[in-house]
Amino acid sequence: MAQRFLIELLSELKAEKGEAALERIAEEIVRLLAEDEQTEVRRFLESLELADVASVIEELPQGDDLTAIRLLSLHDQAELIGHFRASAQVSVAERLGKWELVSLMGAMSHDERADLFKQLDETAQEMLLPALSKAEREDLRRLSAHEEWTVGSVMTSDYAVLAPELTSTDAITALRRQALDAETIYYAYIIGESRELLGVVSLRDLLTAPPRQRVADIMDTEPVLVHVNDPQEAAARRVARYDLLALPVLDEDDRLVGIVTADDAMDVSEEEVTEDFHKGSTIQRFDMSVADATITKLYRARIFWLVLLVFGNIFSGAGIAYFEETIAAHLSLLFFLPLLIASGGNAGTQSATLMVRALATGDVRLRDFGRLLSREVAIAVALGVTMAAAVWLIGIWRGGIEVAIVVAIAMITIVLLGALIGMSLPFIFAILEKDPAAASGPLVTSLADVLGVIIYFTIASVLLI
Repeated sequence: MAQRFLIELLSELKAEKGEAALERIAEEIVRLLAEDEQTEVRRFLESLELADVASVIEELPQGDDLTAIRLLSLHDQAELIGHFRASAQVSVAERLGKWELVSLMGAMSHDERADLFKQLDETAQEMLLPALSKAEREDLRRLSAHEEWTVGSVMTSDYAVLAPELTSTDAITALRRQALDAETIYYAYIIGESRELLGVVSLRDLLTAPPRQRVADIMDTEPVLVHVNDPQEAAARRVARYDLLALPVLDEDDRLVGIVTADDAMDVSEEEVTEDFHKGSTIQRFDMSVADATITKLYRARIFWLVLLVFGNIFSGAGIAYFEETIAAHLSLLFFLPLLIASGGNAGTQSATLMVRALATGDVRLRDFGRLLSREVAIAVALGVTMAAAVWLIGIWRGGIEVAIVVAIAMITIVLLGALIGMSLPFIFAILEKDPAAASGPLVTSLADVLGVIIYFTIASVLLI
């Protein structure tokens, strides 16, 4: 009965009814554990994908979550940990016994084990290292030594290798022996005596090759690859561009040291998009989820640009003060001020968003600036004229024909300028070897605001004298 009820709740969860279904599943599991119905819970958890198991267990209270984890096999536990959020991983690791944690980490994939190890505090790391095997310690030290945001920080050393003299039949047999320990066997890497990469062969090529054909005759001798100190985004872009399941990673001496798999590349791409979103809103980088970030961390991530932009917007106030006489003579001008500067900021943000994304995906390059600039002028003028027409009648109603003319001309000019600022800043940042994502959102809006105020009242001062 309990099993059927849980399955019904699971169907709700898969129908994307979300948190409510998760909470009800967690409540039912807590009840079953309290009644010592561990067999029921185990059967239910084993019927799920491990990604769903992780979501369920993260909803359980402390104590019950460990009980549920221990109902799974060690292999499933090791894979399950990789699906947890970083904070949940650390929480579970800190509450496991020393030898239980050692066994768990020994069963984890090399890259996920290194990620978990780096998140533990120094005391826990020092306690763990002596308990691990020599091979595991060396692997941890090697993978943990790479700087964050490099390819080395996301690679794994769980890869399949073959000797070049093997026949295709013998190679398939060798891959079968390595399958349990390797992250993937769809690609195998052929290495020399000094671990230099000689080539790459796919499982498909081995299966379709004549039985006695040598691996050396089948392999790709010029594979797509990255180096360990390259930015991790480079690996993600190459995996996506060439539709790869894995990408070999070489060290400074061109020796094979790991691979980046497609799922890790997807994680990197997700992190990069998140980082671009943050930069687009002038939020500085912080290395944790928003849910886990402290008040202090979020404050520090947001305060710098906010304070800087406050001082930038002082120029808007100075511009208004400078044209005080014009404003006093035509108070109706103030009615259109928020509308005009908001329109310039919006147009600029649109242009910046398009250019930032196009530069990030390679759809646009620096040499395209001149061609895109002329096109943006035409588009911005068309947008400005359309928006000016939309406010023309309001201008006549609020201030007469002269004010309407001022507003219309200002609208066209401000939208044009805002769009050009939004388009140009990402290119300027890229030329300066800065992330173009930092050139959008509040920065564009603030510049458009200041210039919009000056342009609007300058036009008013000239035409309304």
